[in-house]
Amino acid sequence: MKQQYFKYVMLVGLIWAFAFGAKAQDVTVNARLDQQTLKIGDQTQLHLIVRQPLKGKVVFPKIADTLISKVQVLKAGKQDTTVDHNDPKMISVSRSYTITSFDAGTYTLPALAFKADTSTIKSNELILEVQTVKVDTTKAIYDIKQPLAVSYTFFDWLRDHWLAVALGMAIVLLILGIIWYIKSRPKKEVVIPEYKPDIPLHIQILEKLQVLRARKLYIHDAKAYHTELTDIIRDYLEHRYVIKTHEKTSDEIFESLKYIDIDQENRNLLRQILLLADMVKFAKEQPLPPENEQSMDNAIAFVNKTKQAITAPKPTEGGSNAGTTV
Repeated sequence: MKQQYFKYVMLVGLIWAFAFGAKAQDVTVNARLDQQTLKIGDQTQLHLIVRQPLKGKVVFPKIADTLISKVQVLKAGKQDTTVDHNDPKMISVSRSYTITSFDAGTYTLPALAFKADTSTIKSNELILEVQTVKVDTTKAIYDIKQPLAVSYTFFDWLRDHWLAVALGMAIVLLILGIIWYIKSRPKKEVVIPEYKPDIPLHIQILEKLQVLRARKLYIHDAKAYHTELTDIIRDYLEHRYVIKTHEKTSDEIFESLKYIDIDQENRNLLRQILLLADMVKFAKEQPLPPENEQSMDNAIAFVNKTKQAITAPKPTEGGSNAGTTV
């Protein structure tokens, strides 16, 4: 009796294992690129396609805004499902991602893991090549010709540079006139200006952002809008965290902020602002109005969440208020 029961259990287990294995084998994953070779700043589509049984369930991997180092994900499309006309029991589920890169090189896009029931299926690896502008090397290089020996007098030089000489003399006369005016004018009584407390940094930045928002510059010139927006944010970062930003790329700015205490949520806000601005300025992207407003909202939120606490000045002798922190 026990032997028959054991055989029955083994038979059921084999049937279940065979069915599960067959089901897992029915799932296939394919990854492909519209273009495997890009110019710097150009975009291409990464397509992930899963072929699976109609009643099966496959979970797509979660892809952040960076696929690998130096390859950014600009936009993730929605999943699209189609039925296989040759086999109605099978469906294809696809999803597309818009990717780009601003650094030349050859990148290997790794295999992505898809969860199918209790198993994991990986896609194929892809190669993406990002190229710079090619230099025409077919043209020959000519030797440098020796200079011709010609006579060149002072009057020749004066004839060639008369405009610079005239401007120089005008500047000298202007400086002498200013010096004479300063020395000859009556001296005014020195007035000590009334002390006014400095406006906090975040208040100045927020006022600039509100002025830019009210102008709605992106309606006519998206590039100018995002340039002004990022310039304001770069000013804020320079004064708030004492780092150089105006001569740096977006990646270099994040490298400078690597060891500064900014939480991941606020870093993501800053990343969206700078990445979209780069796409507009260098890749000629034309964002939709909600995307432009999102950059403004993220900029205001970033300043409010990272602003420095304000310490009120201590009162003069005889005052009754102690210094407080706002």
